[in-house]
Amino acid sequence: MTKIEIDPPACERNRKGLLVVHVGLAANTILAVLKCSIGIIAHSPALLADGINSTSDVAYGVVMAIFMKLSGKPADHEHPYGHDQLESVAAVVVGAFVVSTAIAIFWNSVNGVYEIFTEESIFTGASKLALWVCLGGAGLKVWLSLWTGKIGKETRNTAVVALAHDHRNDIFAALAAAVGIFFGRSGVPWVDPLAGAIVSLVILYTGVEILRSATADLMDTLPGKLLNVEICDLLATVEGVQVVEEVHAHRFGPYLVVNLTIGVDGFLTVAQGDRIATCAEKILLKEIEFMRRVYVHYHPVADC
Repeated sequence: MTKIEIDPPACERNRKGLLVVHVGLAANTILAVLKCSIGIIAHSPALLADGINSTSDVAYGVVMAIFMKLSGKPADHEHPYGHDQLESVAAVVVGAFVVSTAIAIFWNSVNGVYEIFTEESIFTGASKLALWVCLGGAGLKVWLSLWTGKIGKETRNTAVVALAHDHRNDIFAALAAAVGIFFGRSGVPWVDPLAGAIVSLVILYTGVEILRSATADLMDTLPGKLLNVEICDLLATVEGVQVVEEVHAHRFGPYLVVNLTIGVDGFLTVAQGDRIATCAEKILLKEIEFMRRVYVHYHPVADC
């Protein structure tokens, strides 16, 4: 068995990831302060619910920044593949925060609707300032979603992709809150807290999707069918590889580590078999993006 190792420019990738997290953290801090304070002053349950969402964004943003910093540490004796899988752990933390926030917002919003219909509330609609804050927050989140999503695709960082999804759904949350405030000001006050409940459902869906994607990475669901086909097609071009029997791939952050079993002509020497294995490793490392290591085991086809 032979091994070839390629180390991608991980420092630049980690720098971009941390930049996205820090910018998102700063934006969410500003939005949390504005939405919560104006939500209370302007008497808007929907804006306050969105502000609570932004506050949770700040909390998990701090945790995420810590995990992202740790994920950039180089490989060591205890972690020979590096610390990149901490990115998936960070995404799980994001998902857990999002889900718990959604449940809290939903409960508070439903309670607000109940109070209005039972005449226990004197809510008569939010001020115009609350509406402008919602729309301004939505505009900021549009930019953050596009920018973060672009960096997430470039770096294949699970945590950054999760953050982009959260920014995207914050847009819908802010717009739902704006609709609620508009109708509340138009004489239909129960729409405002109801919009808060709708916001919570959007947030809940986002959290579940983030958790599903992150846990799939941690549970080693690779290789998928497309990756398996790509590997087999590439190996079919390697002279001497007669059959590809097993493909086991594992994800470490965005990077892949693959273990292969191939069959070769049983009359070849050990040195000739080793050259075939080396060619197989080289072509996979060259052609498949983010492939970090390839291990090849070969044996005579006649013994299969």
